[in-house]
Amino acid sequence: MCELFGVSSAKRMTVNPYLKTLMSHSVDHPHGWGIAVFYGNAVSLEKEPKPAWVSDYLQSRLRYPMEVQNMIAHIRFATRGSMDYENCHPFVDRDAAGRAWTLAHNGTIFQSEILDAYRDIQAGATDSERILCHIIRRVNEKMPVSRCSLTAQQRFRLMDEIILEIAEHNKLNLLVYDGELLYVHTNLRHTLYRTKRGDTVLFATVPLDESPWEPVPMMQLLGFRDGQLAFEGSRHTFEYVKPDSPVDDNICSGI
Repeated sequence: MCELFGVSSAKRMTVNPYLKTLMSHSVDHPHGWGIAVFYGNAVSLEKEPKPAWVSDYLQSRLRYPMEVQNMIAHIRFATRGSMDYENCHPFVDRDAAGRAWTLAHNGTIFQSEILDAYRDIQAGATDSERILCHIIRRVNEKMPVSRCSLTAQQRFRLMDEIILEIAEHNKLNLLVYDGELLYVHTNLRHTLYRTKRGDTVLFATVPLDESPWEPVPMMQLLGFRDGQLAFEGSRHTFEYVKPDSPVDDNICSGI
């Protein structure tokens, strides 16, 4: 299983301690790492197809304070696609209005004819990248002829539709950023947590420090802006359950 880390905040914060903890887990997630930091509609993307814990570049990078307001980070355990740069998360693409969309995925698309259509146009070979290809196509289809960007509410409603299109039968833990909103979704229990620090909310596959973390609500897309919940999507029933893993109601409310 891959691991995700995301930040949505009203102000810049230093994330080095969280990133160092996340990257230390790459001993068990050795197939690449990536960090996307956002400055409005601009994306600073750094990634490598190697274990984070052996990356001299990353170790050097984290010796100095990394201050962010919005960020997505990922360490990869490959289930689809080889250990190449093109298959490392996060993935970035722009819609027809020039808006940058960035996606990181912890999960597997087991069946989706909708996403299979993008195999011939994606840069790499992952099912995760195909999700972003589909988002871009659907956004472009929704745009007016003038190619003006959709509003935040329109983008969120569209993302909610997309989740409902592809969540059934698939493991869909996602962090997506569109230059304004951080979209968060999980449909597998105990695989995405959040913690609130004033005007900042952090997300991670596993809690990254000793403060209280709580599970992200299941099977519902959430949209965050500047550390605050801005939109809530439709509640669906497409929970992914691992084979031979019974569903239970035990929820970890912190560590």
